[in-house]
Amino acid sequence: MTPSRVLIHGAGIAGPALAYWLARHGYRPTVVEQAKELRSGGSAIVVKEPALTVARSMGILTRLREVATGSRVLSLLDQDGWQLLRVPTASPQSIEVTRSDLSTVLHQAARDDAEFLFDDTITSLRQDRSGVEVTFRRSPPRRFDLLVGADGIHSPVRRLVFGPAEQFTTGLGMYGATVPIEPGALDDPEVAVMLTAPGRMLTIHPSRGKPLAMFTFRGGRVPGYDRHDAALHKRMVAEAYAGIGWRSPELVEAYQNHPAPFFDPLANVRMDKWSRGRVALLGDAASAVALFGDGSSMAMAGAHTLAEALAAHPGDHERAFRAYEAKHRRQVDPRHRRVSLVATLLVPRTRHGLALRNTAVRAVGLATRNSTSSRQNSRV
Repeated sequence: MTPSRVLIHGAGIAGPALAYWLARHGYRPTVVEQAKELRSGGSAIVVKEPALTVARSMGILTRLREVATGSRVLSLLDQDGWQLLRVPTASPQSIEVTRSDLSTVLHQAARDDAEFLFDDTITSLRQDRSGVEVTFRRSPPRRFDLLVGADGIHSPVRRLVFGPAEQFTTGLGMYGATVPIEPGALDDPEVAVMLTAPGRMLTIHPSRGKPLAMFTFRGGRVPGYDRHDAALHKRMVAEAYAGIGWRSPELVEAYQNHPAPFFDPLANVRMDKWSRGRVALLGDAASAVALFGDGSSMAMAGAHTLAEALAAHPGDHERAFRAYEAKHRRQVDPRHRRVSLVATLLVPRTRHGLALRNTAVRAVGLATRNSTSSRQNSRV
């Protein structure tokens, strides 16, 4: 019998995208989400290929352009707040949106053809030859043909089926934090402003009238670290940005005063295999790559690949999972290999490294401006 009932754990990016495509292949998807509603806030992300092709096939490109952040330029500052250069960032090959807006658009596309259960989560599961028995925190136990963990870097499904996160996650020795700030904090709603100091980056990013302050900094292991301890996170941000000048005092204060700012160590997830029995992992749960900024694009592409593989191999989930993994690894594995270089370029450890990075960025900015001028002149 062709599997038809698929439980997807996670309603962020990968989950709704997978639900959309599974429904179009005749499956009956159910999406369960721990949060009481779609999550608000979140960093700006760039939807680019191969996700743009997926979005076009879903008919959501127009909607994504409507909720785009509007950011078109990056202004890079030195440690004293002086502008080093301005780099155009807008591109016809990408659309920048907030993570929450992307999640909303995907949910709207999938909700009519999928069941969504909010404020719930899987507490246990048991596989047999014909399906997966699942117990929930709130809902009655149910049986599904397949289960997909699309539940992020801290995936409960991965923990239940594959083991503790420590086996698969590798920290970068860096942390990321964001907090919404007042609309008046930005001088220009089309310009993102980024300051870098050794081991620290601070960005004010426009977001449809709701700008974000984004903190990315290097730091060692914290004894007794608890990812749910907001007081600890606020203390770490304050200590990391003490004394770097510019607008850091006001932005750190905004972080301290917010009741629930975002905070998480930056880490990669690497696994030898993304499936076990009738359970598969998708998105960051299987292959998170910190710092590249295209995790959401990879999640959308992976969701499409997984749904296509299941449709191509009806009744043979093991073969479908192998096909999905073989194809999608070609997208994510090169990013894993480059992550150390990207971390060095984004947040250099030393003043010397920072100077080298700034020199490289100036060269890229000059090349971009020259290329843009050449295209404009050729059209005259």
